[in-house]
Amino acid sequence: MDQDNICRNLKVQIGDETVDIPYGTPLAVIADQYYDERHEYPALLARVDGKLRELHKSIRRDCRISFVSMEDSIGRKTYRRSMNLLFLKAMYHVIGREHLEKVVLHFAVGDGFYYTVHGDVAIDDELIGKVKRYMHSLVEKEIPLMKRDVNTQEAISLFHQYGMYDKEKLFRYRRVSRVNIYDVDGFEDYFYGFMVNHTGYLKVFDLLRYEEGIVLLMPGKEQPDRIAPFTPSKKVFQVQKEAEVWAEKLDVSTVGDLNERISQGKMNQLFLVSEALQEGRIARIAEEIASRPTVKFVMIAGPSSSGKTTFSRRLSIQLIAHGLKPHPISVDNYFRPRKETPRDKNGEYDFECLEALDVELFNQDMNRLLEGEAVQLPTYNFVSGEREYRDAPLSIGEDDVLVIEGIHCLNDAFSYSLPKEKKYKIYISALTQLNVDEHNRIPTTDGRLLRRMIRDNRTRGTNARETIARWPSVRRGEENNIFPYQEEADVIFNSALLYELSVLKMYAEPLLFQVQREDKEYDEAVRLLKFLDYFLPMPSEEVPHNSILREFIGGSCFDV
Repeated sequence: MDQDNICRNLKVQIGDETVDIPYGTPLAVIADQYYDERHEYPALLARVDGKLRELHKSIRRDCRISFVSMEDSIGRKTYRRSMNLLFLKAMYHVIGREHLEKVVLHFAVGDGFYYTVHGDVAIDDELIGKVKRYMHSLVEKEIPLMKRDVNTQEAISLFHQYGMYDKEKLFRYRRVSRVNIYDVDGFEDYFYGFMVNHTGYLKVFDLLRYEEGIVLLMPGKEQPDRIAPFTPSKKVFQVQKEAEVWAEKLDVSTVGDLNERISQGKMNQLFLVSEALQEGRIARIAEEIASRPTVKFVMIAGPSSSGKTTFSRRLSIQLIAHGLKPHPISVDNYFRPRKETPRDKNGEYDFECLEALDVELFNQDMNRLLEGEAVQLPTYNFVSGEREYRDAPLSIGEDDVLVIEGIHCLNDAFSYSLPKEKKYKIYISALTQLNVDEHNRIPTTDGRLLRRMIRDNRTRGTNARETIARWPSVRRGEENNIFPYQEEADVIFNSALLYELSVLKMYAEPLLFQVQREDKEYDEAVRLLKFLDYFLPMPSEEVPHNSILREFIGGSCFDV
């Protein structure tokens, strides 16, 4: 039967075309013939009957094939993951295992990854030049990125032998019996997700020194074939470093560390310390605001599911404890009437652009309050799409401050007429400080997506598929309206909690399993389920009722 198959052609649909392709043809060969020459960027992965496949795989049945490139989010993640493997191979080769304790991937910086190197080695331009040249030599040779699967116990022994102890600990808590290991020219490592077919795909990158480590720069979404100028967010970088320092002090830097705590029943202290660190930070922010008597407007902005509402409530309590009288104001109440709301390129209402807000009215109201007038502020009715006036007029005195929350609060174009000295700007985001292991990072967007998925299902009845489908639009709004202004903030607050993904797992997994194979969002749901499989579950009973996490899982003592 196999011999008969080898001799026959398969019917393969590629786009609108159905072609005859010999049984057993690798997907890379099909991509080269039917995709790469017709598109600006080469295929990095394929979908065979809707299921993602690496290009070294072969076809053995009639099927429908589409391809994934750098123009796709999954393609860009594949490129970055593969570049990570190439960089690590080069570092271990150039420096030598005998001189390296470990190379640690910490977090994203701009369009790159930030690493530190531990061992008997100095990070200088000479080393970076050697590593870069070696990486380019591997690219030119088009070396295959080979994948083999081994049983979990073998993987644990292998990574102990390699001195990759974070991976050794990670796999002690894995329920799967097999582990995929990638190899490039004799260097083996484990990675969470698919890889490109060979090193020849990885032409575009750069290396540079930054702070105490190295940044591996890669193409961004806007220009998938070139490296954009390196423009790090220095304030965000320092907050991420601070978070990792605390994670190290608590001995919970990786998922394996967290799982070890859970399995040993030692989570209570981690709950308490994580929450205490956040409360201490909020108290210091309130103290700084109170020390500036000119401040009247506390402007809070951050991306979706950062916990802005709970943060503003907890900050208000701390402001009261410092002798101030806070008044919460939501920027959403200044939406224009629905019929005046701009539409995006798809004809949908664009509620995230600045033009969706009545900026003039906001500035008029705030200036009238500054001048001592009593002002009746609007409330937006999201059902009717109209502003209403139903609250008593507000006036502010010497000790009053307005705590204003909204996505445009860091943009001076929104509060253009308010004196700078009267504004205190806060950027809040969930900057995950936990990594899967030393070479696999957890994107901050994954934590926020899971938070939003759980909250939207609980409060709006929205299913996981709808939240995933909406997420790219949410991200575009953040990239246009929030991230460009994060460095304008007086302070950055990190709302991520070390323990939260083990708690979110309990709520997210049932929702993700509802996404069907035929849904466009299925690949992302599967990716998130595989990601959550790394974590041991943790019940939420011990999560404090004033925790930011309660904004998403429910049970908050605040009206959120």
